[in-house]
Parts: sequence; C-alpha cells; structure tokens
Amino acid sequence: MAERVARLADDRDEILNNLPTVESVFSLTKTEVTENTDVFARSGEFVKSLSGTTPNFKRRVTNELKKYNRSNDHEAESKQIDDQTAVNGYDTFGVIAPPHSLESLAAIYELNWANYGAVNAKTANIVALGYKLVETTKTKRALEDLESKEAKFKAARKKFDMAREDLTNAIEDMNEEDSFVETLTRVWQDYEATGNGYIEVGRKRDGSIGYIGHIESKTIRIRAKRDGFVQIAADKAVFFRNFGDKASNPIGSDTRPNELIHIKRYSPAGGTYYGVPDIVAAGQAVAGMEYANRFNLDYFENKAVPRHLITLKGANLGASAQADLLTFFETGLKGQNHRSLFIPLPPDDATSKVEFNIEAIEAGQQDASFNKYIEACINAILGAHRVPIGKVSSAAGPLATARDADKTFKEQVCQPQQKIFEKKLNRIIKEFTDAFEFKLNEMALTDANTQSQIDERMVKNGIWLPNEVRLRDGMPAIEGGNERVDLNAKDKIAAQTAEATANRQRDAARSAGRTDSNGEGRSTKGEGRTTS
Repeated sequence: MAERVARLADDRDEILNNLPTVESVFSLTKTEVTENTDVFARSGEFVKSLSGTTPNFKRRVTNELKKYNRSNDHEAESKQIDDQTAVNGYDTFGVIAPPHSLESLAAIYELNWANYGAVNAKTANIVALGYKLVETTKTKRALEDLESKEAKFKAARKKFDMAREDLTNAIEDMNEEDSFVETLTRVWQDYEATGNGYIEVGRKRDGSIGYIGHIESKTIRIRAKRDGFVQIAADKAVFFRNFGDKASNPIGSDTRPNELIHIKRYSPAGGTYYGVPDIVAAGQAVAGMEYANRFNLDYFENKAVPRHLITLKGANLGASAQADLLTFFETGLKGQNHRSLFIPLPPDDATSKVEFNIEAIEAGQQDASFNKYIEACINAILGAHRVPIGKVSSAAGPLATARDADKTFKEQVCQPQQKIFEKKLNRIIKEFTDAFEFKLNEMALTDANTQSQIDERMVKNGIWLPNEVRLRDGMPAIEGGNERVDLNAKDKIAAQTAEATANRQRDAARSAGRTDSNGEGRSTKGEGRTTS
C-alpha cells in the first residue's frame, strides 16, 4: 500500500511539472507561430503526408518544395528538395495566420481561473439559457389581419404553433450526440476563449440542411481568398465552404464539402480575418497571477524557517534528553492536542541560573504573499471581460451593488452579443421558414413572483397572449390561449346580468297585472259595470 501511494504521488508530481505555465503559453500569443505550437506552421513535407488531399494537390506541394536548377535547354533539372525553402502549411493551403496563437489562447482558458470563470459566466448568460422561436414581423401582421375573423385566426394560430414545434424538433434532430444548446455553448466558449467560433453545417443530397455541429476554432484557418476554411486534425486536412457558398474544393476530392458559419470578436489590431478575445488585453495580469501563485507554492514547499526556537542557558542536557526533546517537537506534536512536555533540568548553582525558553517564530497566521496584487490582477481580467465579480466568485458585495452590476452586465455585455449571435443563427432558420426567427433567452433580473405579476398585467392588458407566456416558459399551448383578454369582459357580463334581471322583474310585474284568464270575462258593451 505504501509503495502504491508513493508511486501515485510521483505520477501526480510528474503531471503537475509537465503542465504548461500561463506566462510561457501566453508569451506564444505575441510571437511568430512555430511547428510545436501550430500544425499549419509545419513543413511542406508534413503537408504532403496528410490525408484528405488530392494527388494533384500533393504534386503542387512537391513542385513548391523543389529548387529548380535547370540546364540551359531545360532538358535536365535538379531533383533535390531544398530544406531551406520556407514552404509550410500556410503557403500550401493558401490560408492566413491568425494574429495570436489560437492553441495558446485555448490553453490559457484552463490555466487561469479568473479567465475560466469569466468565459463560462458569459457563455452561461448569453447562450446556455436556451432559445425560442418567435414569430417574425411578417407573421405577426398576418395574424393581426385575421383577428377580426375568429375562426380563421384560431386555425392560423394553431397552424403556426404546430409549425414551431416541428421546426424545434427538426433543429434538435440535426445532431445525434449533442442538443442544439450544447452545440451553441461550445461554439461560444471558443468565441470567448480564442475570439473565433465556428458552426458546421452539413447538407443532404437534396441540398437541405441535415447536420449542425461545432468545430474547435484552434484547428481552423481561413483561406486568403475568403472562399472557405481549412482544418488540420488527426493528420487529415479538410476544406469547408462559407455558409451558403458553392465554391469548389481546392485541396480535396470531396465535391460536397460542409459549410461553416464564422463568428469572430473584432479587434482593430487583429485584422479582418480572425477575431481577438478579451483576455489578450489582460495578458500581463494573467502572467502576474501565475508568478504570484508560484511564489506562494514555492514558499510552502521549500521554506526553511523553523516554527520554534529552543534556548537553554546555564545548563547542559545529556544526549538522551536532547534526543527526547527534539523527537517531541518533530513528531510528538503532530496530530495531538494539549500534550504535556516534561524536561528534567539540573538545579541552579552559585555561579549560574538555569533558563529554558521556547519561542514561536511563526506563531501568527501565515498569510499568502501578493494578496493585493493578485486581487488587482483578478479585477483586470474581469474588467477586460466586463464580468462582475459576483458571476465568478462569492465576493459579490452588497446586494444592491450586485443587482446594479448584473443589470449592467445584461444590458451592455449579454444583450449586444446575443443580437450578434442571433443574426448568424437566423441564416440557418431562414432556410427552413420565414415565419419564425431565432431568439436566445435573456438572463432574468426578477424573481419568479415578480415575473408572474408582470405576466399577469401584460396578459390582462391584451399585450401578450396566454399561450405566448406559456411558450416562453417551455409549456405547450392550451385551448383558448390565443384569445386576447378583454378588460371590460367582467363589466359587460355584469351589465348583461343586471339587464336580464331587470327584464325578468318587468315581465313578472306585467304578468301579475294581467286579468286572470280563468276568471270572469268583461261585461258586454253597453251593459255597464257588472255587480255582484
């Protein structure tokens, strides 16, 4: 058992020692890409070994690698490969290098907890809350025109509700492994971590969309001609078209390549091909946190400061007493509380007085170093992401302050990004129908009780339909839920009831004033009043 524990400890130390550090990874984002950090930077010989390319493409790469030394009549030429020829994957595939190493940015996502938390917080509140399909303006106008025709309006509303359900099911069936929200979440995590996100779209033989998925952004490069994208993964190169484009495949034999929708975070320094993530602006803070944390770890692992200092004056302890005393402080105190220590000391004599002292060197709380600096680095990282501290830590501050921060986060960060993403996704929805448009759910700033009061007012005032509220909350439509509530309905019913009651009372009075049909008849004309 002891050997196995020791072996596990060694394995753990080896893994930790081999992990890349933040400052070493982040330094790669501002330097030229190398073969070790970017597969596209590898030599042309490596590109030739990739599967997924045509023989013509491989021959073209070979020609680019050759150094042509020919005779004057061109009947003989050199067949050597010039190792100094600067031909790599970027040259052969005709793609543009990103302004920052995408592989390094992807690694930083997991190496810094503040960046990790900020990326996940934005992803959770922008994309992961779900989505809904709402009527387009064209659809709403068509329904409004039918409101005066009650039967047609109900039939149209039912038809649209069924179409919405069918489209939702179709979208969810586009990926066998992941739900649509899960796919969007992965795309947005790439977008926040590397500045670029990609949605893959595959089509059936009839041209209709049959697959929607996610591709890791660090494996994708953009063609200089902007006619598509190239991915290198698992020793294979694949070409992707722009969404809705019909460009031919320049590297492979696939005549129906899949398509990509590119979402990028624009930066003036990043060019027009790729996006740049927010964390680049806080690069020094990321590296500073790593240095400070490593300093503290080195202190706790390698510190040489003793916890106690023992001094004895005026007497000499024997070897046995010294050994017992040292053993007690080194091992006897571990895991045991309130133990007593007995040390026999010689008596004082006329010339000296025996003194024995134990002084605690580290008696106080052992605080970590650079606490304020680390806090400043965290604020810098969250400031670059524009994420409030309450979204990544329990240190949210006063409740009123946290609510104001959440409101600002929703209005200035989440909603604008949702609009950008929705426009991209509605390109997919428009291929199915123009009756609906895609809309991401927004983060809620109100509790359930307050929201129910808002819903009640909106429904009572005829602004929302009951089924609109139900569909928003993920519930099915109900019979009669597509009819607007009439605020005067109760008054109309009361007036109708009062009128009916008055009519019944008036009819009863008239009936009571009539002559009994079974009584005596009226006197004959001219005979005067009948007397008994």
